[in-house]
Amino acid sequence: MLKTPFIPYSEKLLEAAHRRKTKKQSPSAKAPTLHIGDQAPDFSLYNTANEQIALHDLIEKSNIVLLFFPLAFSDVCTNELCSIRDNMNRYEQLNATILGISVDSMFALNKFKEEHKLQFELLSDFNKDVARQYHVLYKDFPLFNMKDVTKRAAFVIDRKGLIQHVEILDEPGNIPNFHAIEETLDKCREE
Repeated sequence: MLKTPFIPYSEKLLEAAHRRKTKKQSPSAKAPTLHIGDQAPDFSLYNTANEQIALHDLIEKSNIVLLFFPLAFSDVCTNELCSIRDNMNRYEQLNATILGISVDSMFALNKFKEEHKLQFELLSDFNKDVARQYHVLYKDFPLFNMKDVTKRAAFVIDRKGLIQHVEILDEPGNIPNFHAIEETLDKCREE
């Protein structure tokens, strides 16, 4: 059985990507974004068991944490999602459903989920529709000369379907502020 190797983000790659990104972007070229209090765009995506998962079916049951991540099996994405896995009891106490979303195929995500024993749903946004709805798609991914890759981002959506936390990271080597996510979930639980 072939084992897929991790693709580590080296410091040199990240620095080079940052230099390329800052040269290409002008300060006025800011993409639209979603804000706290906005209605979360509804979507339906396939999970690793080839079942459609719809946001509107989940929001009445619990608060939702959407975690967009660039690429399964990459070092930073693996660390991010394994950190969530290792703290699932805390998220369950906060009445949160975790949904990981990337542009990887459902087959790649299934392998990733199995290898890392992830207990939450991974959803394939292979056509990039949801990433566009949430404004979290790199036109040019700063690493590996790839196009249309999901940015790392975190959204907390309450049981009314309103966005309560937004964090969109332009640097692929950064991870979301899990403490801020937990604080937001704690406030949602109190309401």
